[in-house]
This record gives sequence, structure tokens and C-alpha cells, in this order.
Amino acid sequence: MRSVRARAAIGATLVVAVALVAAGLAVLSVLRTNLIDQADLQAEVAAREVAGQLALDTAYADLDLDDEEDHPVQVTDEEGRVVFVSKGLRAISGTASTGVSPVPSASAGATPSPGDDDDDGDDDDGGDSARPARGEVSSDDPDFSDGTATVDGKQADYRFAAVEATTPAGLTLTVHAGAPLATEQEAVNTVRGAMLTGLPLLLAVVAGVTWLVTRRALRPVEGIRREMAAITASEDLARRVPEPDSRDEIAALARTTNETLTALEASVERQRRFVADASHELRSPIASLRTQLEVAEAHPELLDLPGAVADTVRLQVLAADLLLLARLDAGEKPGAARLEVGALVREEVSQRTGDRIPVTVEVAEDASYEVNGSRGQLVRVIGNLLDNAQRHAAHRITVQVAADGGGVRVEIRDDGAGVPEDERERIFERFVRLDDARSRDDGGAGLGLAIARDVATRHGGTLTVHRAPEGGAAFRLWLPRAA
Repeated sequence: MRSVRARAAIGATLVVAVALVAAGLAVLSVLRTNLIDQADLQAEVAAREVAGQLALDTAYADLDLDDEEDHPVQVTDEEGRVVFVSKGLRAISGTASTGVSPVPSASAGATPSPGDDDDDGDDDDGGDSARPARGEVSSDDPDFSDGTATVDGKQADYRFAAVEATTPAGLTLTVHAGAPLATEQEAVNTVRGAMLTGLPLLLAVVAGVTWLVTRRALRPVEGIRREMAAITASEDLARRVPEPDSRDEIAALARTTNETLTALEASVERQRRFVADASHELRSPIASLRTQLEVAEAHPELLDLPGAVADTVRLQVLAADLLLLARLDAGEKPGAARLEVGALVREEVSQRTGDRIPVTVEVAEDASYEVNGSRGQLVRVIGNLLDNAQRHAAHRITVQVAADGGGVRVEIRDDGAGVPEDERERIFERFVRLDDARSRDDGGAGLGLAIARDVATRHGGTLTVHRAPEGGAAFRLWLPRAA
């Protein structure tokens, strides 16, 4: 019951069962209605035939009754008394009168013909307007009723039609003629039995077909599950789940799963490289610092105190960079403080008193460039970009702040060698340096630009590098303007 196949099979079977039951009931209802309409027509024809003979003043004994066994006839007068019954009729129900014996004045051999009946000399046609005129049969629709009749000792269900006729003598008679319902009942019972017999078989076929189709459709899902279980057990993210040839939702699921595995593999590989590079970067200053301390312990006069301080500062900066990257990777969101970028740039440049090359700041005095974000992180981005420019510039560094569409652009240009076009994306990767030698003095740790782009991205902005008019690199930081 917990499997998709079982639930699909049960659901489809229930839906089909409800539909078939509803359709079967509708078919039975229509069939019964049609058969009853046919019985009504037969009863009406028989009743009008007898009523027509009575309207022509035919004596009861001379009435021509066709098929008296299938169409029993009972005739009653205005007071509901039975004046005539067909041959063999012994009991009847469902008509105006349940009697089957004619009244004494109308018994066999003593009953005059309808034309001999007297109605106190009233021969005109000014009687009840609802009754047919003398010598005519009522043209109104007959009254129909269900009942039973016993003919020749056999009781059966009948559909009775009541038709009025007026004799030439003015006597109004009601003719009740019946049509058997045995055919209708037999047909309905036969159809009902066929439905009850075929319904379980049909539902079994529906359940089986649904089970097989669902099983076949879900077979690729089972393959995906097994492969994912194997990947989890082996921790081999290079493996991929099988992709079916179909273009349905399951194939899309397999493709999405493989894309997720690819992204996960790349993330894990990037994390491994990050750990390896971080270990490498940390090992060098730690080893240098340890060597200096060991030498100082054995020969205090040889202590390189400035070198030890420089290694300690480098360790501190590297640890701070690694901590910031860890917080960014953890999804830390920037603050929502309102910052004026122009003032932020001026303040950062003014505090850089030991730079090798003076920095020129170009910011319009009467303009406002406000953004939302973290002050500390944005200062870190500007500082990292300025550090990179100081490392590669020859004589000039320029920082320009300007409006750009719906945001603020901060562009830092230098007149150095620039960045080759095929390396303009790689330089934003972690621990990547384009220096010929991985020197801690010339190239740094290779984390500044990676941190700058991550911070820009998390502030909803971008960081790209282009060729500056001065010939060097132009780093463009774009941030969305504050609302």
C-alpha cells in the first residue's frame, strides 16, 4: 500500500469502478424506461381497441380481444363497478377496482349490450365536458399504473393503461388493459447480471494494467535510486545516474540529478583545493616563524625581529581572510546599513598613508551614491582592490565613483601590465596568482580578489576586470543603488 504502484493501481481501479457503476445505473435506468414506454404503448393500444369497440355499441360478449393472456382487460362503469373482464382473469391490482367479477346486472348471459343501458332518457351531449362524447373514445392521454394480474392461475406484473369511452346510450366506461412486464424485467435482470459478472473482471484487468504500466514507468526511478545509494555508499561523486531516452518527467529528474551531482562534485573539489591551498599558505609563514624562533633561542643575537613580526602579520591577515571566506560560504548575508560610497572611498584612501603610489579619487562633490550593505565588507573590497593596484601599478592609480544605470560604479584603474583577456575570470578564483613565482612578497595569498567578488555578489552587485585607458587593469565594482 505504500508503494506508488499499489496506490496508482488502487486509485485507478476505484475511479473506474465508480465510473462503471454510475454508467451501469444509467444504462439500466434508460433500458427500464424504454421497456416501460413500450409496455405503455402496448397497453394503450389494447385499451383503445377495446374502448373503440365499446364506443361502437359492441356487446360485452362480442368484444374481440386479441391475446387475452398477454393483455388482460377490465371494464368498469362510472361508479367503479366491474362490468366486464377478459377470459381467464381471476385477480387484479393497480386499477380503479380490484374486483374481477362483473356486477349481477352485467353477468354473463344476463348483461345487455352497452347500447341497451339506460341513463334516464338523457340522450343529449351536454353532459360532463371532461368525458368523451357519445359513441367516442377519449382523446386524452391514458392513465398508467403498475399492478399485478392472475391469468389462468399465473400471477405476473403488468403495466395498465386506463382509457375512457362513452357508448351511444351515454354510458361512460373505463377500459383497463394491461401489458406484461416480464420482458422488461428479464431484460433488466439479464443486463444487470452481465454487468455484475463483467465488472470484477474488468476491474481486475484495469488494476493489472495500471500496475504493469506504473511499474514500467517507474523502472528508471528505481535505477536512479540504486545509483544514488551506491554513490552515497562509495562517496564517489564522479558517478552519474542513468538517464532514460524518453523526454518525460523522469528523464528530466535524472538530468537534474546529474547536474546536482556535477555541482556537488565541483563544490567538494573546490573545498578540497581550498583546504590544500590554505594549508600550503599557512605552512610557509608558520615554518619561517618557527625557524626564526629556534635560531633566536640558540643565538639571541641573530633574531630577525622584523621578519618574525612580518610573518605574524601575514598569518593574521591570512587567518582573517580564511574566516571571512568561511562566513561567506556559510551564506552570511550582508547588513542593510545605508552607506555613501563616495565618502567610503575617500575615507579608505585617506587612511592608506604607506602606499607606494598615491591614489587619485574622482567623485562628484554634489552627487550622492548610496547603497545598502555591510560597511566592513565593502571597505574590505575597496582595500583589496587598492592593494592589488599598488602591487601592479607603475606610476598612477585612479579611483572613480559614478552612477551607472540603477546602481553605483566604483572603478579602480592602474597603469601596470594589465590582466590578459584569457585570465580575467581565473584571477577571481581562490589562491590564484598570475605572478611568475608564488612569492608571498610579490603575489600575496591570492585571496583578495576572490573575497572581493564574493562580497560584491552577496550585495547584489558584480565585480569585473577590463583594460584601463592607461593600459593597465580596470576593476569595476557595481552595486545596486539604495531604494
